[in-house]
Amino acid sequence: MRDDDPITPRKTPRQARAEATVEAIIEAAARILEREGLEAFNTNAIARQAGVSVGSLYQYFPGKDAVMAALIRRESQAFARALEAALRTARSKSLAGAVFTIAETAVAHQAARPRLARLLDLEEERLGLQAEARGRDRRVSDILAAFLVERRLGDHEAALDILHMSRGMIDAALERGAADGLSMRLTRAVLGYLSLSPSRVGQ
Repeated sequence: MRDDDPITPRKTPRQARAEATVEAIIEAAARILEREGLEAFNTNAIARQAGVSVGSLYQYFPGKDAVMAALIRRESQAFARALEAALRTARSKSLAGAVFTIAETAVAHQAARPRLARLLDLEEERLGLQAEARGRDRRVSDILAAFLVERRLGDHEAALDILHMSRGMIDAALERGAADGLSMRLTRAVLGYLSLSPSRVGQ
């Protein structure tokens, strides 16, 4: 790890106790952002919320930006894992049912902590993590593309279109407080993009 990089962890935890400490620090950062926003986001507050000393925090992170970057990465990885699990479930369903399962997963991830999601999007740009973000989008779109190819519905470009369309639609709906029925609306939008009709979505 590079000590001169403000967004790279100083070291990777190797033992369960160390992993728990790092996870506590990252989750503490998430809770501060949700509750108080960026104004209260600093290493002292993070350590206090996590129940660790500031010295313990600095063993793993050079500063608050590195904690922020770790949180962004954690949330992105969690979404990718959730999507992979949803697609495994979706394989046995009709197309409309499969798309609804995927839509539910995407909506649930973004709606679970909407304020946090919005702040992380802004911080991702500030920290210059756009290249990482594109890499993460590539991973998620690869997962979607595999689903589309298996169903003979599209390719990687179609997967990227669906990913970006879905993200924009979810963000806009949550911003205006219109989460009710969002998974179904997103399902219709995706099936419309694929030029298909949403019938028997519950299957």
